[in-house]
Amino acid sequence: MSEQNATGAEAGAGAAPVFRLEKLYLKDFSFENPNAPEAFFLQNPEHKVDMKLKLTNKKVDENHWEVCLEVSATVKDTTSDKVMFIIEIEHAGAFFLQNIPEEYLQQVLHVDCPTILFPYTRQIASQASIDGGFMPFLMEPINFAGMYQNKMKQQQEKQDS
Repeated sequence: MSEQNATGAEAGAGAAPVFRLEKLYLKDFSFENPNAPEAFFLQNPEHKVDMKLKLTNKKVDENHWEVCLEVSATVKDTTSDKVMFIIEIEHAGAFFLQNIPEEYLQQVLHVDCPTILFPYTRQIASQASIDGGFMPFLMEPINFAGMYQNKMKQQQEKQDS
């Protein structure tokens, strides 16, 4: 019990790593339905999605980090190429990270944190499309570990050249 209550000053260098989500919050949100009500009557159930994802993080204080997923998706009807809806979400989490070894910190911030955050972001997007009058917009799962490995590989290639 005493180890669980240890503060940063009391926790020694050999203390166990602590990693937890403390808060989820929306920083920015937009849903646009520029072709309503015509968009509801398009007969083609097929649509195409142009989606962009950006991941950022910043240190808030000694033990807290903000990790933010920025999602921008434009959904168009494939037949008419009309925009059905546009969703832009900036969704963040405040994470408590203590005694995380330096060599693992970037992996935690780029893989573990967004993996926890993503299902909530996905739910916000899905509910917004429903509330906008459309079928649920379900973003495909994202392999944050693969994205991080690709980023590290690209950085290594830049250093080698």
